[in-house]
Amino acid sequence: MASITTKLLHHLALFLFLVQLTGLVLASKIKSHAALKPQPPSTYIVHANHLAKPPHFATLEDWYHSIVAAHSPRPTNTSRILYTYDTVMQGFAVQLTGDEARRMSGTPGVAAVYEDEMFYLQTTRSPGFVGLDPKNGVWNETNFGDGVIIGFIDTGIWPESSSFSDNGLGPVRASWKGKCVDADDFNASLCNNKLVGAKAFRAGRAGSKICGGVPSPRDKDGHGTHVSSTAAGAEVPDAGLHMFSRGTAWGLAPKARIAMYKACDIDGCSGADIIAAVDAAVKDGVDIISMSLGGQPRSFHSDAIAIATFGAERNGVFVVLAGGNAGPGASTVINTAPWMATVGAATVDRLFPSNLTLGNGAVLAGQSLYAMQAKGTAMMPLVFSGSPGDWTPDTVMGKIVVCMDGATDAHGILLQNAGGAGIVGVDPREWSRDGTTAYAFTLPGLALSYTAGEKLRAYMASEPNPVGSFSFGCETVISKNRAPVVAGFSSRGPNQIVPELLKPDVVAPGVSILAAWSGDASVSGDFVDGRRTAYNIISGTSMACPHIAGIAALIKKKYPSWTPAMLRSALMTTAWTIDNRGRRIRDNGATADLNDGVRVATPLVAGAGYVHPDLALDPGLVYDAGKRDYVDFLCALNYTAEQLRLFVPDFVRCTRTLAGGPAGLNYPSFAVVFDNRTAIRTLTRTLTKVSEEAETYNVIVKTPKHVKVTVTPTTLVFKEPNERKSYSVEFRNEARGNRKTEWGFGHISWENENHRVRSPVACHWQN
Repeated sequence: MASITTKLLHHLALFLFLVQLTGLVLASKIKSHAALKPQPPSTYIVHANHLAKPPHFATLEDWYHSIVAAHSPRPTNTSRILYTYDTVMQGFAVQLTGDEARRMSGTPGVAAVYEDEMFYLQTTRSPGFVGLDPKNGVWNETNFGDGVIIGFIDTGIWPESSSFSDNGLGPVRASWKGKCVDADDFNASLCNNKLVGAKAFRAGRAGSKICGGVPSPRDKDGHGTHVSSTAAGAEVPDAGLHMFSRGTAWGLAPKARIAMYKACDIDGCSGADIIAAVDAAVKDGVDIISMSLGGQPRSFHSDAIAIATFGAERNGVFVVLAGGNAGPGASTVINTAPWMATVGAATVDRLFPSNLTLGNGAVLAGQSLYAMQAKGTAMMPLVFSGSPGDWTPDTVMGKIVVCMDGATDAHGILLQNAGGAGIVGVDPREWSRDGTTAYAFTLPGLALSYTAGEKLRAYMASEPNPVGSFSFGCETVISKNRAPVVAGFSSRGPNQIVPELLKPDVVAPGVSILAAWSGDASVSGDFVDGRRTAYNIISGTSMACPHIAGIAALIKKKYPSWTPAMLRSALMTTAWTIDNRGRRIRDNGATADLNDGVRVATPLVAGAGYVHPDLALDPGLVYDAGKRDYVDFLCALNYTAEQLRLFVPDFVRCTRTLAGGPAGLNYPSFAVVFDNRTAIRTLTRTLTKVSEEAETYNVIVKTPKHVKVTVTPTTLVFKEPNERKSYSVEFRNEARGNRKTEWGFGHISWENENHRVRSPVACHWQN
């Protein structure tokens, strides 16, 4: 049995929703070992080319069973095939030993065999802060996204929540094929015109046994309920966590419909289950898929999630994924394929202020959701934390414990049980208070930023008996702080897999977000926490991801024929780069190269910027792309024909050369890499008119340092609906000497009196 420390650390990682995908490894690359004992079976994902099915098999499933029987013969009356995939990819998931997987990978018609491993989730005011108003604007123009269906691949749903009420909603569209399942703890009658689908997938879990029952889509963790209500929750008056963030809760698209595909629980997710969920969602007919999931960056041809989401995009489904919580380090962004919308996390203009007063009179400003008001507690001893496993009454009784690597409310419960008097968690990733995550501590406690934490460290080092006192106003303060800032935990570029593709795409609210919660989950997410709540406040790119899904639903409602690439373009080219103080959006990451505490969020941090729904609904021009464009992109990465057939089964050979290489994809951003051999890079982009009136656009260029940028032509005239116009951009390297580790930033913007179509530019120098 895991120790309580191990459990605590697990819950902390889960509650911060830090993705840790250990990888889907090609079976052909598994090392051979002498068979000292029978190998236990594991789950493998077998990617098959359905066009190669021998004609004597009546169905693909018959063929799959024959493959398994030939390479994994066992005396059993039941099939070991867990899923068959037939929509976003072709193939099946099956229990195999390593030797069987190696043999199967050489079967004619089998494109690849991947070993499946567990991975974990990434884990109100935000609609108003991004400009959504029930009285006018986007919500009225799109009827609150009515009828658009968002599919969520997550931990399930708590259907009894008020956020899933269908008051005022008509029936789901006739073409919808989804349904809600009956399970031991989930009755299909709980679904309605808001919650139009609920299924669960768990066959891929190691050791999972359904035992004849139907897996339940009920949410035991809270994450799935939170993200789905963030995107499409109904209007709920007087929602909040205790007295915090009280007000009317709305999803970003309050009349959009929700379909939940449970593929995860508190112990993690199986890739085989996730692919089955994506396959089912596309087959059911969702318009959008929201996945607050991800994995370690890997080549797209060896990433089964990338392959499955390519299949979803190919079927016209807009797919949005979390960008990861591994910031503020460089090259940490995940989910970087061009057919995905990749989302980072930023703040809104809301704080939950609290203070720690030191014995020398200094006041350190923090944030807390501690629910007991106090103008100033008694001064208590301050001690550094040590290991939570060492917290005993002898070491912590009556003391404030300082955790320099952060502390959640789950830590607070453990400390309170040991007799501690208070807790201070220093978030080493957040430069200022604005980006820190507030926690609902059960004992006096707060979160401090890195800068406040360093002041606390210096004080404690200078005093033989350091003391501190808490102050809690138990209030929600709006519009007093500079916002947005990009959260320090939000993962950043450059893109490890394709440096010429800028990621993340945009940032959205992801810090201290209020949304619905599961009745089976505690406030902290820890099993020792007996508290329950209907609404909870948590942070992560997991929370930012459904914001984009909800806004995409509003755009989809107005423009149902738009491709996923057009939706992504509208979100990117209209994004904010200015905060509520009229200054450039800040990066809140605490890194070694940050000296003065003020740093602008570059495109590697914020992508195109902070999403703006009002502008995204009327972008003027969009950058479109489809299957052929993505195939050209993959060809530019020098993928083999065999690798490309994982995405497009009938692929024969690369027939077009993408000018400019991978950077030549018709994407709404530019990433240019200079090396010692090439001083000039020329890229072409094509814009499609989506506005009603004839328009003329002139180009505005902000050039990166040491780069000369020439756009040809400088004026684009659009007269006809859906008219397409192309332009070229020459990037000339004018740097001197070795600039190996440097980046330069700018933008290219097509503008007139009605529209501004802006693309970020990032240039990198390497040897």
